[in-house]
Amino acid sequence: MPTIGAPAGAPQRRPGSAVRIPRNPSPDGVTLAADRPRTIRLHRLDFRHFRNIDGLELTLEAPRLLVIGSNGQGKSNLLEGVELLTSLRSHRCSCDRDLIGHGHPSCRLSALTDEGDSLQLQLRRSGGRQALRNGRLLERQLDLIGPLRCVGFSALDLDLVRGEPALRRQWLDRVVLQLEPVYGALLSRYGRLLRQRSQLLRRGLAADQRHDLLDAFDQQMALVGARLHRRRQRALWRLEPLAVAWQERIGGAGEPLRLDYLSGTGADPSDEEGPWREALEEQLRRQRPEEERLGQCQVGPHRDEVALMLGGRPARRYGSAGQQRTLVLALKLGELELVQQVVGQPPLLLLDDVLAELDPRRQQLLLEAVGDGHQCLVSATHLEAFSSGWQARGQVVELRGGTRVD
Repeated sequence: MPTIGAPAGAPQRRPGSAVRIPRNPSPDGVTLAADRPRTIRLHRLDFRHFRNIDGLELTLEAPRLLVIGSNGQGKSNLLEGVELLTSLRSHRCSCDRDLIGHGHPSCRLSALTDEGDSLQLQLRRSGGRQALRNGRLLERQLDLIGPLRCVGFSALDLDLVRGEPALRRQWLDRVVLQLEPVYGALLSRYGRLLRQRSQLLRRGLAADQRHDLLDAFDQQMALVGARLHRRRQRALWRLEPLAVAWQERIGGAGEPLRLDYLSGTGADPSDEEGPWREALEEQLRRQRPEEERLGQCQVGPHRDEVALMLGGRPARRYGSAGQQRTLVLALKLGELELVQQVVGQPPLLLLDDVLAELDPRRQQLLLEAVGDGHQCLVSATHLEAFSSGWQARGQVVELRGGTRVD
């Protein structure tokens, strides 16, 4: 039976010992209470002009933060801001301008961690992003991502099994990002190459000139694409046994789970970059006439699929609604365990309006899996959505119009 506990060698804090004081205290002089549980790894949040949250200061005092409010009041925005601070990405939005409050030139997300780190991310309508750590402007935004990672689970994830392949690719990309933050730079680079190559396919250049340029693009796309393929495959290999164990616990041994990474390159799964690169470059050459006819790129990581198999059959087509929800829960619990194994610290768990979608049995399994080892931020429309177990050690915050209701 899988458990999610502190991995061997992970740093431990003796009961009653003090948490380190911030090297650069926040402007309002907040410090960390020495008697707070080690589970509370995120101690303070300060959001300004982020979506509909004009100004919110929040001190987290319990292992579980229960955020309640009607739809559209800012619950998901609060959790999305935490996701941005811990991964530099949002699963809800890819354009920074859409995250900035209406009428404001910028927004700011700040957090204080149990390690004494002050994290800040500024999004601007013009001029891009700025990331600061302990008051120091970072040359690389990736340096904002430290041991504080998060695993998110929203009602949207319940479409992971039955939805389009893009949803599964995006989910796997988020898993890899938590394990290897540098993966974000690879994704961005591949996205730029893909856009530029697609534009080249549609340009009215002479054949010889276009083919010379496409040869150069194909080499770069094969190189970057192979690195994406390799990291996706490696993450899936590591995740699979953990998800399988959770699937057996939740759904029983009669529904064996298998995760297959289906690449359009035709290459055999490998942990080596060379075979992926050679196969992708060859596939790009073979598909070029068709791509020139269509004016778009048909081969690469942006076209791949993650097959979720139950009992040897695609869960998307043959799984019942209950089986599909069990599978998604197994994937998320496996992800939670994998991130802890790799990072060496328990990640935050963000549960966005998902408990109401799970039956009491699955809610209880999730509660037991999380235990006391993970800090959770959970949203729901009303307090009654939380079981007594969730409320027992919870701090309740109500939001209305992006503002905390006292």
